[in-house]
Amino acid sequence: MKFGLRLARMFTALLTAIVFLCGCDASVIDRKVVLTTGFSGDEVFRIEDVSCSLSEIMLYLVNTQMGYENTFGSDIWSKETDSGTVEDRLKESVLAKVAQIKVMNLLAAENGIELDESEEELALQAASDYYASLSESDIQLMNNVSEEDIAGIMRERALADKLYDYIIRDINPEISDDEARTITVEQIFVKTYSVDEAGNKVMFTEGQRASAYDRIRQAQIKIWNGENFEDLVGLYNEADESIISFGKGEMDSAYEDAAFNLGTDEISGIVETADGYAIIRCMSTFNREETEVNKVRIVEQRKRQVFGDQYDAFVATLTKELNEKLWDSVALVEGCSDRAGSLMEIYDKYFD
Repeated sequence: MKFGLRLARMFTALLTAIVFLCGCDASVIDRKVVLTTGFSGDEVFRIEDVSCSLSEIMLYLVNTQMGYENTFGSDIWSKETDSGTVEDRLKESVLAKVAQIKVMNLLAAENGIELDESEEELALQAASDYYASLSESDIQLMNNVSEEDIAGIMRERALADKLYDYIIRDINPEISDDEARTITVEQIFVKTYSVDEAGNKVMFTEGQRASAYDRIRQAQIKIWNGENFEDLVGLYNEADESIISFGKGEMDSAYEDAAFNLGTDEISGIVETADGYAIIRCMSTFNREETEVNKVRIVEQRKRQVFGDQYDAFVATLTKELNEKLWDSVALVEGCSDRAGSLMEIYDKYFD
């Protein structure tokens, strides 16, 4: 799978933190130290001598916005989070996405990586395909984006893909069964938190935690008395899933330690985690299918780490400027056609 597609999916799943460099440690643009002079009228930001226009930002914004609306509905934008509205956080994720691609193109130049003739032609074809699908209204809402603008975006994404593949080209570690071992358990989980109207987690008071412990204790006593574990899951479990498979490093440490020390069909005592109390029954100490999937995941993590280390070191050397006044004026749009949100679909059609 190409990095551009992974990057798009990563940002589509974002809205969890306001950062400009998602997936890497450093920030592309530090909004605490910004220069807002010397920009052209529609220049949103500049990294070294590479700039981003308002049309580019609006193209990405519309595509990301429509992806969310298709999934969550258009009323999602006014909802509040810990760091402002969902709209605010979407804007920040789009800024992060575009800035990262610009930096990756600079890093590609540093490594002498360019698109070949056939890739250039694919970028032009993809741009023509997408531009032809837009209505006049779509084009206006994206700050009169041109086919040339879109071709530039297609080139940049393709070059970002090519850079990623170049940097991780020799990363193919051998992952042992033990390192990737995935187990399957059945659980009774009693929560020690609630969720408020805004979707935020609210931890229980001491009295509420005591009540939760009493509930899990009741389940434990019934297990000791020989009652069927599966029946008790139906009565007491408050987790979304009762049967889960996971590998090392994926769960709360206390939960993981207890689970990985169980034999098949063994049942743990009460395990206290950050979010509640659990009793765990081991169904399988080694899930071959899930372990193989986990090996792939671990390899991908290591590739991202290698790329991220090189990327972060490069970012630290760059000068960055944000036209904060123009950026703060950017807002979500209304009235785009469904086709306006298909940029990545068309990109994948030509480059995946």
